[in-house]
Amino acid sequence: MAKFLYFFSFLMIFFGCKNETISSSKESISNVKQNEFAIIIHGGAGTILKENMSDEKEAAYKATLAEAIKVGHTILKYGGTSKEAVLKTIQVMEESPLFKAGKGAVFTHEETNELDASFMDGATLNAGAVAGVTNVKSPIELAIKIMTDSDHVMLSGKGASVFAKEKGLEIVDPSYFYTENRFKSLQRIKEREKTALDHDDKKAVFYDVDIKNSKFGTVGCVALDKQGNIAAGTSTGGMTNKRWGRIGDAPIIGSGTYANNKTCGVSSTGWGEYFIRSQVAYDISAQMEYQQKTLKEATTDVIQNKLTKLGGTGGVVALDKNGNMSFEFNTAGMYRAFMNDKGKLTVKIYK
Repeated sequence: MAKFLYFFSFLMIFFGCKNETISSSKESISNVKQNEFAIIIHGGAGTILKENMSDEKEAAYKATLAEAIKVGHTILKYGGTSKEAVLKTIQVMEESPLFKAGKGAVFTHEETNELDASFMDGATLNAGAVAGVTNVKSPIELAIKIMTDSDHVMLSGKGASVFAKEKGLEIVDPSYFYTENRFKSLQRIKEREKTALDHDDKKAVFYDVDIKNSKFGTVGCVALDKQGNIAAGTSTGGMTNKRWGRIGDAPIIGSGTYANNKTCGVSSTGWGEYFIRSQVAYDISAQMEYQQKTLKEATTDVIQNKLTKLGGTGGVVALDKNGNMSFEFNTAGMYRAFMNDKGKLTVKIYK
């Protein structure tokens, strides 16, 4: 009996130490500094298929993604802040008609452009957001200005435009955001919507590929600077054919954007209503903080499990406090790029 108790005690100690070693090993792996600084971006997700993309268009998207991320990477390389890197990187994409933010903003049902954006500082948990502006050239700049120069987190519509003008931001005529292909996309959707309603088939309109993709095209960026600070930002023109002042997830802190130096930074793109209901960006951070998950484990669970089960589509780019990167999406493709502290650039579009 004594021998049995001795042997049992030995096994308990042995396996206890082994489990502790495994646990410690996992903790040490997750806390290894992968990159001193890093940056990751997206330009929207959706039914992006190689067979539907011309070589010229693919090259144009990749070139703009590379241009944008190199701007932010250069800032980080020379000791600039993650805030500045996110701002300047997103502005490159806002000024490109390729993406559905800023210059390439999609049209509302009333044939106007209403823009949304948000920004969050992981060091302070301070944030700024704007919704439904029509004449501010850079919505992401306005979101940051709301964070730094007001007592508020979110401003919208005309009031946000007044604030932007008072703070010296560039105001443009709404026609600045007009692009012919976005306008034609709206007309196609409205025509198909009308045809479906004429045939009393109210559900048919939602199964059209063009209409499904009208929900995607947001741009976003997450950066980690040499000081260990994470920042995240997101900018969008919203959903093509949106009505009644609809606002998606992009300007919602915790849905479209979240950053916390303790965990990670996240920028989302997809069907905004589902991202709002799921609080996608914050959920990723929360799983890391409270369940001790790695960035990859958290992004996979939130996008491939929780969001997918709810019926939502889209994806995220994310960067943790140690410079680990993750891009997770449940669609056919997502415009994305990332650069590490070694200067290695990766640009991808398809799965």
